[in-house]
Amino acid sequence: MDIARGKTEPREIVEEISESYLNYAMSVIVSRALPDVRDGLKPVHRRVLYGMSELGVAYNRPNKKCARIVGDVMGKYHPHGDASVYDALVRMAQPWSLRYPLVNGQGNFGSIDGDSAAAMRYTEARMSRIASELLRDLDKETVDFVPNFDNTLQEPSVLPTLVPSLLVNGSDGIAVGMATKIPPHNLNEIINGLIALIDNLDNKDTADFTVYDLMGYITGPDFPTGAYILGGEGIREAYTTGRGKVIIRARASVEEVRSEREQIVITEIPYQTNKSLIIERIAELVRAKKLDGISDVRDESDKDGIRLVIEVKRDAVPEVVLNNLYKHTQLQDTYGIILLALVNGQPRVLNLKQLLTYFIDFRHDVVVRRTQYELRQSEDRAHILEGLKIALDNIDAVIKLIRGSADQHEARRGLMKIFKLSERQAQAILDMRLQRLTSMEVDKVVVEYRETIKLIENLKNILKNRGLRMAIVKGELEEIRERYGDDRRTEIIQGEYDFSVEDMIADEDMVITISHNGFIKRSASSQWRRQRRGGRGVQGATTREDDFVEHLFIASSHDYILFFTDRGKCYWRKVHEIPQAGRLSRGRAIVNLIECESGEKVRAFVAVREFPDDQYIVMATRQGLIKRTALSAYGNPRRMGIYAIDIQEDDELIEAKISLGDNDIILGTRNGKAIRFHESDVRSTGRKTRGVVGVRLAGENDHVVGMMVVRREGTVLVVAENGYGKRTDVMQYRVQRRGGKGIITLRTTEKVGPLVSLMEVVDTDDLMIVTNKGVMIRLPVQDIRTIGRATQGVRVIRLDEGARISSISRVMEEEKESGGDDSSEESPSAEARPDDGQIGVHQV
Repeated sequence: MDIARGKTEPREIVEEISESYLNYAMSVIVSRALPDVRDGLKPVHRRVLYGMSELGVAYNRPNKKCARIVGDVMGKYHPHGDASVYDALVRMAQPWSLRYPLVNGQGNFGSIDGDSAAAMRYTEARMSRIASELLRDLDKETVDFVPNFDNTLQEPSVLPTLVPSLLVNGSDGIAVGMATKIPPHNLNEIINGLIALIDNLDNKDTADFTVYDLMGYITGPDFPTGAYILGGEGIREAYTTGRGKVIIRARASVEEVRSEREQIVITEIPYQTNKSLIIERIAELVRAKKLDGISDVRDESDKDGIRLVIEVKRDAVPEVVLNNLYKHTQLQDTYGIILLALVNGQPRVLNLKQLLTYFIDFRHDVVVRRTQYELRQSEDRAHILEGLKIALDNIDAVIKLIRGSADQHEARRGLMKIFKLSERQAQAILDMRLQRLTSMEVDKVVVEYRETIKLIENLKNILKNRGLRMAIVKGELEEIRERYGDDRRTEIIQGEYDFSVEDMIADEDMVITISHNGFIKRSASSQWRRQRRGGRGVQGATTREDDFVEHLFIASSHDYILFFTDRGKCYWRKVHEIPQAGRLSRGRAIVNLIECESGEKVRAFVAVREFPDDQYIVMATRQGLIKRTALSAYGNPRRMGIYAIDIQEDDELIEAKISLGDNDIILGTRNGKAIRFHESDVRSTGRKTRGVVGVRLAGENDHVVGMMVVRREGTVLVVAENGYGKRTDVMQYRVQRRGGKGIITLRTTEKVGPLVSLMEVVDTDDLMIVTNKGVMIRLPVQDIRTIGRATQGVRVIRLDEGARISSISRVMEEEKESGGDDSSEESPSAEARPDDGQIGVHQV
């Protein structure tokens, strides 16, 4: 017999499935996967914290077994498997998962390597101190309570949190057809943003406070694992639209180890990445020969933090290896942001301002409900105190009435009738102990009554005045900030996502050498040893017969180098982007670095750190023209270069140097003449201009060979082609107006040869001299005598047959090490910069 006959209803299967799936989907969305916009918690996390509170495992109480906590939560509030409850409890205790952990765990709670926690029968836990702020005032009717799953108990529908947990700790969850992925943030920044928003919410005279205004306080996510966030565009997109992506990159540094080997050390990794899987991935790529230059990988992490060491082969460049690691492993990862939360039970994607506004509204509602509760309690207490006060004022009559009553009910009715008391007041008098009849106790009742009346007035004022309520909200947030706030861990690097690797490159001096045929390289300045005047030097570079080293200067690996060509164009590169090579290597063709035009030749180089408006590039041409342009005009050259000066067909640029706006300029010519004038004689002009006459040349064979920007009271060094030179006090060069023929600076005889260089030096400087044969010598300036201006000088370097001087550069005092033999190896320090000689270099 069919017992269900007559009890079934016909229904379309599509309709039934649709409704059933919708019910399931909403159950997952509301009851499992998505956080509430108010307290930032999912139901399981809320129930765990409430269950721990009910068990009495606060931050200042002893730990309890996690099995006890899980069993209590599961049996009372969360009718799901114990694994879901324990996993939620474990995650709230992991400092690499939550920015501000809500549980203090004791025992094995897993690791950043992906190890699972120990079984709950072994581990213990209690709430952290900040977790208690999520439950503060829960007993003051600040939130609604709802029946639990079997209608036997009540549980809070939301916690009255003082901590903006949704943004502070973030949330991850996958529902049906939607997901949330909210990154953690810094508590100080979030509260600063909330306070700023509170100050502007009710100010009608202030323009609308936008998300961009909030970003002045909240710079971006702050992950518990630190690392870098590259660029701010993804953050801005996420905060304005609710969806965006940020790129997280591990924090790495390059360390020198024994035997001139280097190693890459990773100390912070991207959020939600597995350290052991990263190591396995690196090893796999090395075995597959997809990563070159790595000799060993080891994990030296301990209780003090992460330390992942990657040893680099001797011939590998650590920066290149690190870039490949970023490209092929999770040392660089993308974090997708979805600011989705439940608003009144409905899932919504919100922007940053909306998230903060909902939290402020919730805290305002909590303050209102708490104040209403405290007002009811205070009014009840005042009502009782009024009765006690009446009884104490008539204590003899009250005692006589009570003694004359047959029982408690008769005494209560008598008190209510005679003294016009309520039933509760009469009962309070009957419950009063005899010790309250002392004069001191009577005074206490009076004082308490007055204080309660005053409290009632204050509470009523709070309920009437929104400004007072918002001030309370603001004050409580400031209290949380002072108690739990800390510094950011994640550093945000503004600019392009693929930021330069110079953050992992040591700031050290490099010797830049450029050959006549346009080959460039950089090498450590410690490779060159110092010698005395008249020495034979060391081999500086291997050159072809038709090539020789023409330029040499020293610049930091973090400096910019501006390349100025003979045709007046400027190109831009970082020093660390120049290939590093040994002392005997020829280097790389400049044309492959800066993409200059065919036939264009680089003539001058300037190394700078920044591009301010109050400093200038001074340029001189072969035909005696001089030009001055603000350095800021060269801050953003294009890939194909920009014009620095307008060069005529019969002229070419020979030098470019930095000036500070108040220097003198000295130009030297091939025939041994020099002219000194103040740079104010040269009006500052734009980039695409020709310049003005600086010196008038003596004939067709004469041309400008050097330019000097005078910055100190030193001496002028001039060197002739055949190895002769001298020093002369700068004061012997009188200041003239530009455009003259100048005065004698060196008598250019057949023995001495024509002038090839002019620069400013002091006694503590050293010189680097390079010949066209590739020979290099370093000697102290003080070995060169200071003599008069109109002389032929002394021998500076002993040249081989057919050799001539091609380049001279000055090395400042800070480069030299004190003590030791003059022929010993020396390492220039980071302070040294040549700013005169064949090339113009100045640290800004």
